[in-house]
Amino acid sequence: MELVTRKRMMLFSGSSYPELAREVADHLGMRVGEVQLSRFANGELYARFAESVRGADVFVLQSHLSAPDGMSINDFILEQLVMLDALKRASAKRTVAVIPYYGYSRSDKKARSREAIAARMVADLYEAVGVDRIMSVDLHTGQIQGFFHNPFDHLTALPLLEQWITENTDPAKRVIVSPDAGRVRLTEKFAGHLGAPIAILHKRRDPTLHNVAETLDVIGDVDGREAVLIDDMIDTAGTIVGAASLLKERGATRVIACATHPLFSGPAVERLENSVIERVVVTNTIPVPEDIGMDGKLVVLSIAPILASALRAVFEDESVSEIFRGENV
Repeated sequence: MELVTRKRMMLFSGSSYPELAREVADHLGMRVGEVQLSRFANGELYARFAESVRGADVFVLQSHLSAPDGMSINDFILEQLVMLDALKRASAKRTVAVIPYYGYSRSDKKARSREAIAARMVADLYEAVGVDRIMSVDLHTGQIQGFFHNPFDHLTALPLLEQWITENTDPAKRVIVSPDAGRVRLTEKFAGHLGAPIAILHKRRDPTLHNVAETLDVIGDVDGREAVLIDDMIDTAGTIVGAASLLKERGATRVIACATHPLFSGPAVERLENSVIERVVVTNTIPVPEDIGMDGKLVVLSIAPILASALRAVFEDESVSEIFRGENV
């Protein structure tokens, strides 16, 4: 008698962003699995899956962020690691860490002596617990994929942002602007799909200070154009607000800021509210509170359909890159 095994897909969520996990599950026509997550009195994390995962392909979704309830980015990374370890010990067939926003991604190299490469350290932690695959969206630098020996699916939110820009700007007037030299490749790809010219902002950063940069000049023609700033994240918003002011000074008729990850740390919301930026277009890789304000400037696009399509492709052993209309994923 021939034994036939049936593939089984399961999706679980850490405690950082269960709403996104449920949205992804809805797109897949399935439910989010049950897992008990708690903390001991001394702060140690505990995870136990409330249903059998034996022989299943299990996806664990957790965005690396800091939450108002006191949980930090470090807590959420460790919580996902504990969950992945529990899955391995419970005989899951394959484990996939789904990380919409990958923490410590800006620490991808040594810019100065005696610095850590924390993005590599995080990768080592995931490999140490035996994860079979990693999935993330718009890494700060693509080289982070090389920190892993196992497959890494680098997804992108560009199709979502491109569609919004196509529907809400004048194709004859738009110009795509890179906030610094490090984002030129991303800007060229974005502009290529939209058939738009590009401009580049020259920026000087103080290496001794985090989140501090000064925008000095604009390379390219923005006079009389609708300027679209494109970046992977908005953290304290100082850079993008300063860039927008300079673009307006150089004659841009509108300034729209697009980014995948809305970190919105510290003074970010206030800065964006008071800026010349007309719209701030982001995705929900990180939860954005409904009462965040921003005077109607904020547009939040859902990343759930892209994540759901990627999860389905991985489970069915199909190409993930086919989802992205020719994107190099």
